[in-house]
Amino acid sequence: MSDVYELSQRFFFESAHTLRRDIEAEGSRRVHGHTYEAEVTVRGTPNAMGMVMDLGHLRAAIAGVREKLDHHFLDEVPGLDVPTLENLCRYIREQLAPTIPGLCAVSIQRQASGDRCVLRW
Repeated sequence: MSDVYELSQRFFFESAHTLRRDIEAEGSRRVHGHTYEAEVTVRGTPNAMGMVMDLGHLRAAIAGVREKLDHHFLDEVPGLDVPTLENLCRYIREQLAPTIPGLCAVSIQRQASGDRCVLRW
C-alpha cells in the first residue's frame, strides 16, 4: 500500500473589487481592496524522486494565475464572474487543473477580516 500525501503552496495577491450585498452593502459597493492569501493543494503518491510534484512546477503554474489577479480590479477579470471568495476558489481551480495533476483543494483567505473559503473535490 502506498502512502498518499497532500502538498500545498501558498501565494498572496492584492486586488480591488466591488460587491453587491444585502448586508454591509454601502462599503461593499464602493471599490475597495484586500490582501488575499491563496493555497493550492495537490494529492498523490511520491514518484521515484520522492516527490508528489516538483514544487518548481507548481510555483510556475501559480505565478501565471497570480499575474491575472495581483493588482487587478477583480470585477474585470475574464472568467471570474462576481468576485466572491467562492468564485475566486473556482477560478483558481479552473486555471490550474489542466496543468496540475492531483490538484484537490483551493482555499482563499482574507486574514485582516477573518474570512476564508475552501473548495475541495
